[in-house]
Amino acid sequence: MKLSDMNKSQLEAMYSEVCAQYDEFKSRGLKLDMSRGKPAADQLNMSNEILNCLSADECKSRSGLDCRNYGVGDGLPEMKELFAELFEMPVENVIVGGNSSLNMMFDCIAQGVSMGFGNGPWAKLDKVKFLCPAPGYDRHFGVTEYFGFELITVDMLPTGPDMDQVEELVKNDASIKGIWCVPKYSNPTGITFSDETVKRLAAMKPAAPDFKIFWDNAYMIHHLNDNNDQLLNIMEEAKKCGNENNIIMFTSTSKITFPGNGIAAMAASDDMIKMLKKRLNYQTIGPDKINQLRHLKLFPNVCELKKHMKRHAEILAPKFDAVIEALTTQLGDLGVIEWTNPNGGYFIGVDLLEGCAKRTAQLCAEGGVVLTPAGATFPYGNDPKDRNIRLSPSFPPVAELKTAMELFCICVKMASLEKYLGK
Repeated sequence: MKLSDMNKSQLEAMYSEVCAQYDEFKSRGLKLDMSRGKPAADQLNMSNEILNCLSADECKSRSGLDCRNYGVGDGLPEMKELFAELFEMPVENVIVGGNSSLNMMFDCIAQGVSMGFGNGPWAKLDKVKFLCPAPGYDRHFGVTEYFGFELITVDMLPTGPDMDQVEELVKNDASIKGIWCVPKYSNPTGITFSDETVKRLAAMKPAAPDFKIFWDNAYMIHHLNDNNDQLLNIMEEAKKCGNENNIIMFTSTSKITFPGNGIAAMAASDDMIKMLKKRLNYQTIGPDKINQLRHLKLFPNVCELKKHMKRHAEILAPKFDAVIEALTTQLGDLGVIEWTNPNGGYFIGVDLLEGCAKRTAQLCAEGGVVLTPAGATFPYGNDPKDRNIRLSPSFPPVAELKTAMELFCICVKMASLEKYLGK
């Protein structure tokens, strides 16, 4: 029965029962963590070969370059070829860097602030604004907040950002310089942008001539099953409209091999890549080419990389299934929660009754399960409806995950019942 169909005595009886269940969980002294989308140890172990796959006499690239030395600031050609196939971009339009795509994004924002993208430094403007589809990735929002930008929330729909909002905002306001996008298996909802959304983003004519779409395609090959979401190539769509300079694409191997020792890459149009390489010439004498060689040993081509990703899916899929099963069996009939059921990525997004997210997260923490802070998926950490929570199933073992989800469902019931009872 839905809570909305219960009378007060039924709600009170259910609340007493749920509180007893919660107290029993608290007495266990649990210490479980679902706060971030980290690969589990058995996923990391899949890439242990990287640690010892390269001998001292194998430190030369295909062209004979000694990778222990300086040089090749934009990455080894063979590594650029691998990422070019993933991006569906020409090799010459790819830059391969260090271990962090977030670092690349930060540097690009810093370039906008200090030098601009052909239309003067953003630092000289009275105000810089950035569009933030929400629920979204908290670290994206943090980068632009760090630089003092005004963050503008755009609603995230099952098809991607609300394009009616986006188009209306950018068409007359030249202080809006960009938008954050995680287009495939989005963080935190797991949705993939529809073809229409991609086409509308690609076709936009913003008032700002230096407007940039930060296309963070972090989960492009992170499928959970054979029902893979398909994402339209935004660069090809942008070329049709003469907007290819609006887009900078990013990805990395952070959740493919080791998050702390992966490889990041970005891709852009001919003009943009020249501009980005100019900065790179001053910024670095070269990335970690030895690490690039290690990854090439493990993944000499995209086919081998995809085989590796299937092994990831075999580990992750049962965890996502456990979360969905718990939500369905324990909360599905109560009318207090909605959730996504993604085909890939690292997260499941849930929406509770308005005003219940912070209370649910608080109850979980006191009961022994740490979640991503409520509100983190919105700019400035402020969810105006206080209802969204990001669930991260990847790190705990399945048995621990089931326990954590049992407590989570109890906490959702408690928070929801308190709202109905006015407690």
